[in-house]
Amino acid sequence: MKREVIVITGCSSGIGLESAIYLKERFLKVYPTARKESDVERLKALGFDGAMQLDVRKPEDISKVIETVLEKEGKIDIWFNNAGYGQMGALEDLDIKLVKEQFDTNVFGLFEATKQIIPVMKRQGFGKIIQHSSVLGLVSLPLRGAYNASKYAVEGLADTWRLELKDTNISMILLDTGPITSKFRENALKTLENVDYKESRWKDVYEKSLKGEGKRVPFSLPAVEVARLIHQISLDPTPKPRYYITKATWILAMAKRLLSTSLLDRLLLKV
Repeated sequence: MKREVIVITGCSSGIGLESAIYLKERFLKVYPTARKESDVERLKALGFDGAMQLDVRKPEDISKVIETVLEKEGKIDIWFNNAGYGQMGALEDLDIKLVKEQFDTNVFGLFEATKQIIPVMKRQGFGKIIQHSSVLGLVSLPLRGAYNASKYAVEGLADTWRLELKDTNISMILLDTGPITSKFRENALKTLENVDYKESRWKDVYEKSLKGEGKRVPFSLPAVEVARLIHQISLDPTPKPRYYITKATWILAMAKRLLSTSLLDRLLLKV
């Protein structure tokens, strides 16, 4: 029996990289991808001969990866849309260009990759598509508006695809991750350099964040915990449509169900 084949986007660090390593050690055939050539070379140095360059904003890159994997393996069992980043900043301080760039990667790149892999999985008669969303696709936090909106969009797309794929053997799976120990927050803080906040009423908050004086994030888990879940999904013939990862996700998801909007807002302003 041939090993399960998984393609993972966004493997330069964090969840993508940890998942690639963890799944390779458990004998899945892993094809990790990254946007930068230097990161692809690093993946190859780690033993991933199938590592490829993939910028999800470029449809031709997605097509090339799919064609290459199919030529080598004849199938793709799992496609993990992990690539993404967080643009920080109050919505009132963001130029529309920054919001469009956020959506280009987190939403439109994910959409294009999913659009291209679905026909492949229909032809082969099976497949699992994992969409990396966030607790911030369920609730919103201030100063993360562009990212919040992008993940709300991912939730809506995945929920719709799941309904539209009911007559197929393709599973559409959402991962709602909470705080994960990775370079994500570090990289998100760097995006503040794109924001002209000298005259912003949020200036003090921005400067504290850049100095590392922001709020501590409770309930954080290491990225390998997500990798373990991906492995469980690979083994499960009937995976769940949605997985909550970290206590923070569970707490905030339940709070949204149980609290009034006013009470929920008060809670979220304290997070």
